[in-house]
Amino acid sequence: MQELIVTLTIWALPVLFAITLHEAAHGYAARHFGDRTAELAGRISLNPIRHIDPVGTILVPGLILITSSLVGAGAMLFGWAKPVPVNFGRLRNPKADMLWVAAAGPFANLVMAIGWALLFRVAVGMPDNAYALPMAKMADAGMQINAVLMFLNLVPLPPLDGGRIAVSLLPPGPAYKFAQIEPYGFPILLFLLLTGILGDILGPLVAIFRFALATVIGL
Repeated sequence: MQELIVTLTIWALPVLFAITLHEAAHGYAARHFGDRTAELAGRISLNPIRHIDPVGTILVPGLILITSSLVGAGAMLFGWAKPVPVNFGRLRNPKADMLWVAAAGPFANLVMAIGWALLFRVAVGMPDNAYALPMAKMADAGMQINAVLMFLNLVPLPPLDGGRIAVSLLPPGPAYKFAQIEPYGFPILLFLLLTGILGDILGPLVAIFRFALATVIGL
């Protein structure tokens, strides 16, 4: 039980910020390109409380961590926040600007992953004390969850960010047809997750990204 509490404590902040700041980034980008829907809804904020979804931000990640800890096996940790409302029709150039609004979330995860990597470098370089190891473990968790969320959201499947990016890049006809997949996006994603296909796709990408981070920060 003590080990479980320690695990939850280490992962709590990285998961909370990775999920909620991802959504906040969409809101900032949407406002920049002309859509104030998120701003008027009070979602242009770095306050995680405004973005927390009780199920996606707390329950699902918590259950994955608890299950992984109890069975002694790793699992792909993921979750979601309340989606930031974006009215793509209000963007100054809807089809083109959709790309940047969608990419803002994964980009936020990239920035956070780099930030956690730098913190990890600081932690491992500290003299041995009561804070160094917990800081290093939290930073490692931050790199992992942000890497997973970044690559997960870049999967080209509507309504994931990668799907929005694909719709933005495709010609109008194929883009319209591809966008029709959106109602089936989450069932497809769930199928890929349960069959292990999603893990087989994301696992190598996350591993390569983590190796690149370690190389850049000199570990």
